[in-house]
Amino acid sequence: MADYWRKQQPGQPLYGDILWSRPERRDQAGRLTIIGGNSHGFSAVASAYQLARQLGVGEVRAVIPDALGAKLPTAVRHQLDDLILAPSNPSGGLALGAERDLAVAAGWSNNLLFIGDNGANAETAKLLERFLTNPARQETRVTLARDTIDLLVYSAEALLARENCHLVLSLAQLQKLARAVYYPRVITFSQGVKQIAETLHKFTISYRIVITLFHDDNLLVAGEGEVVSQSFTQPMRVWSGEIATREAAWSVWQPDIIKATATSWTEL
Repeated sequence: MADYWRKQQPGQPLYGDILWSRPERRDQAGRLTIIGGNSHGFSAVASAYQLARQLGVGEVRAVIPDALGAKLPTAVRHQLDDLILAPSNPSGGLALGAERDLAVAAGWSNNLLFIGDNGANAETAKLLERFLTNPARQETRVTLARDTIDLLVYSAEALLARENCHLVLSLAQLQKLARAVYYPRVITFSQGVKQIAETLHKFTISYRIVITLFHDDNLLVAGEGEVVSQSFTQPMRVWSGEIATREAAWSVWQPDIIKATATSWTEL
């Protein structure tokens, strides 16, 4: 196996010190803001919020479009006890006017999780692009998942150059980003995990982001050319946003995203 690639066995963490240093007190366990939803869907936000609390994140906040305000069932509103209703556009997604709420969240949080369910909305895409590529936000740690990444394909060059950015994506989304920046290496579904690990190794040497990818019954995380993988056979837990939430939660209290991500898998 290549020297840049390490394999973690289920239940046997590569970074045991990270696992044992997990904060036990909520007042020392960081802050996470979960962002997403549109007038037709908010389940990913609600699920991520509850999971983050279960994982022990100290404080969890959600930012959703105000178009959802009247649609939230009472039970869900009680579950989301720290909720910000941000300006929405006519399509029911986050509007450009929500940038102030995202800026406040960035100042409050240790990590921002953009969990998706945004809807295919050009204004929401513009909001995300403007916020994430703002030089003043480059130190803000972000985790991007699901259709958030699809909205940012046309901003791929700036996104991939961003620091403190973790993309939890599918192989199809990686293909789109690679094509958008004219990346020369071919990426196909027929490639095995060894070839994909090599691609991630080279891609994350060229670009500053961290990538989590599910492929060929494996979870892989890569950054700065380093790759860690673990066998995994439940892709729906990736597509639902659960894996991204687990990784974002661990990144709240662990600054090394690679180690935080790999350690979060030990609980799967």
